Amino acid sequence: MGRRRGVTGVVRGDLGRRGFVLGGLTTGALIAAPGIGWAGERPGGGAVTDGVASPDIIDCAGWGARPNSAIVPIWNQRPVKILVHHTASANVADTSRAAADRVARAIQNFHMDSRGWLDTGQHFTISRGGFVLEGRHRSLEVLRIGQRQVEGAHCTGQNVVAVGIENEGTYIDQDPPGALWDSLRTTCAYICGQYGIAPTELYGHRDFKNTICPGDRLYGMLPRLRSEVAEVLGRRVEEADTHKASWPLLRAGDTGDAVLAAQYLLRDAGVRTNADGRYSPATVAAVTEFQQATGAEEPNGILGGESWPVLARTVHRTAEAGSDAARAVGVLTAGRSAEAVPETVDHPAWQDLLGTSGSPVNTAVDPAGPPQ
Repeated sequence: MGRRRGVTGVVRGDLGRRGFVLGGLTTGALIAAPGIGWAGERPGGGAVTDGVASPDIIDCAGWGARPNSAIVPIWNQRPVKILVHHTASANVADTSRAAADRVARAIQNFHMDSRGWLDTGQHFTISRGGFVLEGRHRSLEVLRIGQRQVEGAHCTGQNVVAVGIENEGTYIDQDPPGALWDSLRTTCAYICGQYGIAPTELYGHRDFKNTICPGDRLYGMLPRLRSEVAEVLGRRVEEADTHKASWPLLRAGDTGDAVLAAQYLLRDAGVRTNADGRYSPATVAAVTEFQQATGAEEPNGILGGESWPVLARTVHRTAEAGSDAARAVGVLTAGRSAEAVPETVDHPAWQDLLGTSGSPVNTAVDPAGPPQ
């Protein structure tokens, strides 16, 4: 895989993230590495906090982590959002502390030995028993200070601006257990309090990548999570603000107007495919071809938060009447009055037509480059 140097001169491997069988702010600067302290600061000093008590977080030494293989980059900026993941592992019945430690070690081994990363990719891990564990080294220390960010490897484009939390299990058609949910809520509230992150700035991995993660059920619970985190923080948020604008996740076996619109948009982009509203193997191949052509991190045929913004280009309906892009708009506006359809269909308009509109998304991206 290709490699390039980031803004600090640290070599950053161009590696993908998912596949574990257990399953920015442009003004930032890399400032510290293991063994380098900050004069006059100590954990807890200068943190932005709403008075939320810290959950019991097991540090790397506590679960027997291996040493990181290279410098853990630390950036002189606070993260502005939280990303929720699932490990895509079995929903095991063992909810003991020993099981939580084993999961943390297995994740680290996979990320270091198979992905080639310097350490665990995510900042924190929550087990099915509700145990919260530090992921990447120094994540807990830096969180306690509340002023800077350990660079993660949980989602390209978000590793400096977002705290990544892995939740043990697979939550496509099952809800997370109560102990995990309670710890996720408490942990998110503490992170928000330490960094001054709004409780509405909680997202799923699929919001930024072509992935099922964190699973349909857990992703569908994010509005509830935003609301409950706000309650823990003692803040009031409007229900509308707990629903963030997003893109529909389309995959093999899906059918309907969103699929048909995507097929017309693929044709508009020069990719040959059927236009029958069925996400068949031919459509999977067409999406994969589009992803390869547009530089998606891991072309996989799933149409999600990384590829939709590229595919759904701005369309001027009258000027482009008869084009495949205009046909895509027509599929989604059938039965609407002409006055109800915008002349210019941009990203917010597409999301409205696709039924996934909501409050604005924090589009900050990091300057750190690919995961490491």
